[in-house]
Amino acid sequence: MGADVEVSISREKIESILHKLENLVDRLMPVSPSPPDFGATLAFRWDRSSEPGFLNPVQHPHLFDLEDLVGIDDIRDDVVRNTRHFIAGLPANNVLLWGERGCGKSSLVKGLLKPFAPMGLRIVELNRWDIMSLPLITAQLREAPYRFILFCDDLSFDEGEGDFRALKTLLDGDIEERPANILIYATSNRRHLMPEPVADNTGSSEIHPEEASGEKLALSDRFGLTFGFYAPDQDEYLSVVRRYAAQRKLPVSDDELRDKALKWCLYSSRRSGRSARQFIDDLEGQLRFDAGSESARNSF
Repeated sequence: MGADVEVSISREKIESILHKLENLVDRLMPVSPSPPDFGATLAFRWDRSSEPGFLNPVQHPHLFDLEDLVGIDDIRDDVVRNTRHFIAGLPANNVLLWGERGCGKSSLVKGLLKPFAPMGLRIVELNRWDIMSLPLITAQLREAPYRFILFCDDLSFDEGEGDFRALKTLLDGDIEERPANILIYATSNRRHLMPEPVADNTGSSEIHPEEASGEKLALSDRFGLTFGFYAPDQDEYLSVVRRYAAQRKLPVSDDELRDKALKWCLYSSRRSGRSARQFIDDLEGQLRFDAGSESARNSF
């Protein structure tokens, strides 16, 4: 009798321990991400927090207005035209936007969502180190009834890195046909995406240095459309400032706006669309603060 009780108690303990272990395993096991809902979500990020990676929906995508981009009208129009062809199922090119920081490269790509998302465009943002995941990403997108831009922001490769070859394969295609519903739009501070040492021009220890430099140029050559962005001159910079000030209806005269904008540019040692927006943010904050303080004083 006593032995039976001891056996019974031991079994209960074992079952209790097993139950706790099952709960622990359930908590430690990564949760399988839900399949992407391309109908409800406009933008995604490639997330590698769990292997092999998944498309993580962006709940609040930045719907930048393309009309806010001043001074790059020709580039904007060409990128919009290329995207319009892509959405219509016509031949279109991968796009590389390179050049100065803060001149609207990333904003131009993000701004495509607002006009083209209702037509079926979706954007998937991925980091440079996600390039090796491109086969996994394209496998998830190939059969979806949408058009996808793979957005690689600030793309560049250091000397000796081999990841760029995976990108070359997707841009040109290998034995597997490149998906017709996917394009790559990339931004970079480097025109050819890779460092170009002086030795590339003056010669190096290689017998055929032109072959090494040719491989570096081959990556950027695979982008059908390539556009350079340059720092705006003073008039272009002020045009951007005036556009932002008009949009926000700031109560400031043009002479005062010009004077303050040029001083901001001098102090920050930068002249770009980004610095123009930062100046307007600072000016609007100061004007609203002063108006609030004046209102508070008048209430007494």
